[in-house]
Amino acid sequence: MIAASPPPQRPSIAPVSDDDLPEPHAAVTEAADETEMPLPSNAQTFFLGGLFGLGVLAALYLASSIILPVVLAFVLSLLLQPAVRLLGRVHLPRAVGALLTVLLVIGVLVGLVAALSVPTATWAERLPEGIPRLEAHLQVIKGPIEALQKVIQQAEQVADAPPSQGSIVSVRRDLGLTGALFAGTRSVLDGLFTTVLVLYFLLVAGNIFLRRIVEILPTFTNKRQAVDISQQIQEDISAYLVTITAMNAAVGVTTAAAMYLCGLGDPLLWGTIAFLLNYIPILGPLFGVGIFVLVGMLSFESLWWALLPPALYFGIHLVEGETLTPMLLARRFTLNPVLIILSLVFWFWMWGVIGAILAVPMLAILKIISDRLRPLKALGHFLEGE
Repeated sequence: MIAASPPPQRPSIAPVSDDDLPEPHAAVTEAADETEMPLPSNAQTFFLGGLFGLGVLAALYLASSIILPVVLAFVLSLLLQPAVRLLGRVHLPRAVGALLTVLLVIGVLVGLVAALSVPTATWAERLPEGIPRLEAHLQVIKGPIEALQKVIQQAEQVADAPPSQGSIVSVRRDLGLTGALFAGTRSVLDGLFTTVLVLYFLLVAGNIFLRRIVEILPTFTNKRQAVDISQQIQEDISAYLVTITAMNAAVGVTTAAAMYLCGLGDPLLWGTIAFLLNYIPILGPLFGVGIFVLVGMLSFESLWWALLPPALYFGIHLVEGETLTPMLLARRFTLNPVLIILSLVFWFWMWGVIGAILAVPMLAILKIISDRLRPLKALGHFLEGE
């Protein structure tokens, strides 16, 4: 009798838990987080964010006499930090290096103002004498202007609602470019001591605020993110300010030489004007063209010769603004040009000329922060240009 062999046993399979499954690769997860641009799904988030933004803007406007010097000092510290580090490499104490840097900047500004006071006063005296010549040049466009005035008068008669004297004064007060310029300059002069004081202590402090933030943040990821944002702001904004300052200096020197060769005189004055106006993208050079048109008409008899200074200035800016500067800054900054214009107009309305100068650095800082914070990635993508 043959004994039956026992049936073969199935191999036992142990249950697999979720912990035993292989985890997805960290790089894939991190890459997905970097490319994802989440938008708030709750409508209250938009409303609360909008109210918070309006509150911040209202505070910036009402407390501009205090906040503007602080913001200006912060941006200047990013520009002057490389000089302080360079002095530190020669074993100079940071406090002494910061003091020497600030004193050097103040000395250059005081010397420049003293050198420009004489030619500025000379041109101010020449302005009443050049009015007949200016009127002679403007005879070419006198006819169209008179026709436009007639059309406006007819429209007012049809509307039968001529503006009151108070409204005219109000419009002139609101739209006066000279008044806005002097208002911004006066506010900066009022806060000059605050700017210098805050700038000095920012240069002395160095990365003390970054160290304190890193100590407060709870996780290592947050600490690394804070360091990354801070370093990126310092590197990019410092590179932007140094590059723009160097290019503006080149524009100023070239403009001074061009005005001297065409016989305009006072090259230091025109070079300084071109240097300062070039800090305001697009709007600054347009205002400079208007200045050189006026100066050319006051200086030369021939209309075509009077248009030579603004043509030279426009050509210099065209070469610098359309080729050299974009080529040097394209790797670091690709901001939306429409948003740049809106930012210039808005911050000029908020803080005057200094606000227009600070508009692009502040927009670039906002983009750097938005690109590295996941809830703000959509905003950073919106600020990006081509």
